[in-house]
Amino acid sequence: MEIIAKSKFIRISPKKLNLLAGVVRGLPVNQAESILMNLNQKGSRFLLLLLKQGVANATKNFDLLPKTLKIKRLEVGKGPSYKRGRPVSRGQWHPILKRTSHLLMVIEGEKAQESNESKKEDKKEKENKKTKAKKELKNGSKS
Repeated sequence: MEIIAKSKFIRISPKKLNLLAGVVRGLPVNQAESILMNLNQKGSRFLLLLLKQGVANATKNFDLLPKTLKIKRLEVGKGPSYKRGRPVSRGQWHPILKRTSHLLMVIEGEKAQESNESKKEDKKEKENKKTKAKKELKNGSKS
């Protein structure tokens, strides 16, 4: 199963981020996380946050096993540039482009296998809750 995590308008140039993205592309999540934690560059912080976001989405929303997660795709895109300038002689100015980036990370992993017994127990619990709720509504003791 594929999980997508995005981050947009990051205030760092795409060139700098793409160098770091090349280091962790295709690696397992736990290995990529340890590499990003030890890199001493500004972009590693943004990639680490995005990685943690993707792992949280995969484990909480889709019940994927954290050990099986792997970075399938990591794209660094060009965002809009802020135009600033520096005044120079004779009333002119030199443009300064403050570049931004967009990140897209696709994480894949395997779904946790549940036994049939646990699924049956979950269904029974749901049915019990429904019947209790109906009884409470009939008695008028809903609180």
